[in-house]
Parts: sequence; C-alpha cells; structure tokens
Amino acid sequence: MDLTPKQIVHELNKYIIGQDEAKKAVAIALRNRYRRSQLSPELQYEVTPKNIIMKGPTGVGKTEIARRLAKLVKAPFLKVEATKYTEVGYVGRDVESMVRDLAESAIRLVKEEKMQEVSYKATAVAERRIAAVLAESLKEERGEMSKEVFTQNLVDGIHAGKYDNTVIEIEVADMPKPLELSPGQGAAIDLGSVFQGLGMNKRKKRRISVKEAKNLLISEEADKLIDNDAVNAEAIRRAENDGIIFIDEIDKIAGKGNQGADVSREGVQRDILPIVEGCTVMTKYGPIKTDYILFIAAGAFHVSKVEDLIPELQGRFPVLVELKSLTKQDFINILTQPQNAITMQYAALLSVDNIDLQFQPDAIEKIAEIAEDANATSEDIGARRLHTVMEYLLEDISYNAGGNDYPIVTLNIDAAYVEDHLSKMIKSRDMRKYII
Repeated sequence: MDLTPKQIVHELNKYIIGQDEAKKAVAIALRNRYRRSQLSPELQYEVTPKNIIMKGPTGVGKTEIARRLAKLVKAPFLKVEATKYTEVGYVGRDVESMVRDLAESAIRLVKEEKMQEVSYKATAVAERRIAAVLAESLKEERGEMSKEVFTQNLVDGIHAGKYDNTVIEIEVADMPKPLELSPGQGAAIDLGSVFQGLGMNKRKKRRISVKEAKNLLISEEADKLIDNDAVNAEAIRRAENDGIIFIDEIDKIAGKGNQGADVSREGVQRDILPIVEGCTVMTKYGPIKTDYILFIAAGAFHVSKVEDLIPELQGRFPVLVELKSLTKQDFINILTQPQNAITMQYAALLSVDNIDLQFQPDAIEKIAEIAEDANATSEDIGARRLHTVMEYLLEDISYNAGGNDYPIVTLNIDAAYVEDHLSKMIKSRDMRKYII
C-alpha cells in the first residue's frame, strides 16, 4: 500500500490522539520502505531502514502507534520486551527467537490472505461433505426427491445456517499440538507438520454441531488448496522486507556499569546488536535476513537515559522521538474522537442490559481533568488512567444493571454525577498534593 506520510498520519489519527512527532517519524519510515522498493536492486541493497527509539511514559501510545502502523499496511508485526532476554537459560529466551516469532507472524498473515482467496471453493466442498453426512441421518425426509435434488437442498440449508445446531458425526483431521521447547532452545516443533510430511496424518470421528464442523472442514479444505511452499516463500519475503519488530522496555536494559545487574543488561544489548545491525537467522521456514526489518524500540527512560545504551546500539537507532504526557485536552479527545473511544465502549457494553448511557460535555471535561491530575500527583500511566476513572465512575451502574428484559433506561452522565461518584478519588488526589 503506497500511502503518503500525510495519509499514514491521517489513518493513525483515527485511533491515537496527539503524539504528532512520533506519528510523523513512523510515517516517514514506512514511506521510505515503499521508496526503497522502487529503486534498482543495486541501490535497494544499500538502503537500510532508519530504526526509531520512542521515549515517553507508559500509556501514551508507543505500542499502539507501532501496532496500528503494521495493521495499516498488513506488515508482519511482533512486540517483544527486552527484559525477556536478561536471563537466557533460566526463564529468558535467546534474542534470535524474536526473528523466528516474526516469521510465525508472517506465515499467519500470508496464510490468512491465501485462505480468503480460496474460501469460496473451500466452503462449497465443506458444505458438500456435511450434506453427504446429513443426507444419511435425514434420509426419511427425502421422500420422492432424487438424491441430487435432496443433497442440493441440504447444501442450500447448510449455507443459510438452517442446520447450524444439528449435531453430526464427522471425520476430521487429528492434528497433534506443537511441542514447546525450553526457553532459549528455539522455536516449538510442530508435530502436525512433521507427521503430515511423512504421510502419517491421523483422522478421527467427532460429534459436533454442523456450524463447528463447517468451520473445521473449510479450514481443512482451504489448507489442501493452498501451496504451502509458496506461502513460506512469500512470508519470508515479507518478514525480511516489511517486518516490524517493536522492542518494548529497552530502558530496562540500559546501563553502562560493570557490576551487578548492569553486566546482564549490557550483555542483552550486545546480543540484540547483531539482530538490529543485520544478520541471518535460521527458522523452520528458511533463513531470514534482518538487514531490512524495521526495529522500533520504546521505553519510559525515567531512571536511565537513551545515552546509557551502548554506543553501537544507539547508532542503529538514529531516529529519537519523545512522546509527551497527556494533557486535559488530550484526554477529552481520547474520550470523544477515536473510532473505539472508551465512552463508546462502555455505552455499548451497558446497552446489552438496556442502559442508554449518555455522556454530557461537562462530564467528559471533568473526567479528563481528574485523569490529568491523578497522573500528575501519582504515577503517570497515561491513557490507562481513564480505565481506572471510568471503572470507579460506572461501578454502581454496572453492578445494578442486569437483565435485558427491563425497559430501556436513559442515564445522563454530567459533571455533578462525576464529582459525586469520584469524590473519594478527588479527595485522595487532593491529599497527595501535600504529602512529600
């Protein structure tokens, strides 16, 4: 998708409020990928992604920017936490596992696309298979109809959902679960794919509803129609050229000391370095070069500084953007503007119990003010503070609402209601101002 940086920022604005600098940086990085793809192969080889470090408190949108960016262009995406790699051999993992996990993400992405392409044909075959089983159990309903007409009627009924709750006995593939290895030992071994390659795929009979059987058989038939070698090749290509790895909590491994935990932290930085610089990692789908994967690192950097990272790693993240703490106006925008605004989510949840929740502008302003002050006087947890505030605010309504057999009740949430129901939180916040 060849979106311009302005178009990318416009799309991100639908879900993330503020943080224009960070959006601009990731939009440019994404556009540069498209620009690189238009160059000659010789020049493509020379152009590498300009990796980004996002610095800012928790809950201000660092992860969401990266996640939405990947979703926007259907790029393989992986979020990892740098602290996972501090105890390799005990509870941690080796750094190469992030590339193997990205490969798995790319496989899932490409496979879903291929499944969509063959879904029509797979659905038709699956419905025919179910109709053949149903025809046996419903043969007394056939009457004078020919077998072909009766089967076609069953297929039409299955397609329309007429038999969704009918229980049938059908034979499906019995796929063994992947065998997980210990941390640091690499990716899981998929026994199902091993047995399939040896022609040892088992099948078993199951009693399930037609709806469940249809989903299983569609997946099974689609899998037969897909060329797995082509899927693997495309997934590796996408992981190498379009993949995005988001390394969170990178500030937790920053430190230039030579004693205690700093040794472990610096060791993790040195382990991550070759992955970010560019190397080849073996996966069960084939080798993946990391030279052109876009790495986005993020951290609050409250205690440590970006400068505390080893110079070699700093050099591989040339773009630094600082995300700001959210203001009252930001909170107002978060509550009202995004397509998945939190107020809309709560209104939708309570509508299930026939509660028509209406938030007045003065209530939105009051909620935003309380959230901003709570972040300023206690730990700054960004937009996550709104979840705390909203849960306190709507606790009584959520508890007393119940049963969709009641008539629809409209509840107007205004500033007075907010002050009344959040009085404990406001008093606690006011006291904190005087505690050193």
